[in-house]
Amino acid sequence: MDKKSRITFGPGAASIILILVVLSMSILGILALISARNAGKLSDRSADVIEAVYALNAKAEQSYADLDGILASARANGAGESADDIQPLLPAGMKIEGNTISWEESDGVRALKCEVEWTPQGGAERLRWTEHRLSAITVDDLWN
Repeated sequence: MDKKSRITFGPGAASIILILVVLSMSILGILALISARNAGKLSDRSADVIEAVYALNAKAEQSYADLDGILASARANGAGESADDIQPLLPAGMKIEGNTISWEESDGVRALKCEVEWTPQGGAERLRWTEHRLSAITVDDLWN
């Protein structure tokens, strides 16, 4: 009655454990590669969005500089003290309401709403940014 049963593992059990370890490590490696690939795609998309936003900002700053030049030349010619004097000089897409000039820069996916305050008096600062708002054009915006 004093028999003790002893459990022994043969070479087959060690092989099964080794196969399971190798298989689990392979799965973890594949998941790491997939995660790295997805992170790379996300960073590429993020870089594209940043480039597009900077391009819109550059277009807005160029429009601001053009507008400042128009106002400077209008003042040099003795005009530019009223909105009625300025309205015909504004580029297409810009509108003036009171002492606010607004326009929108767009790339088809994003829109940058720009608004500047115009000082008709002969002050040193002709324009001052009041709004510079970026918005995304979504599918819902296109249908409505």
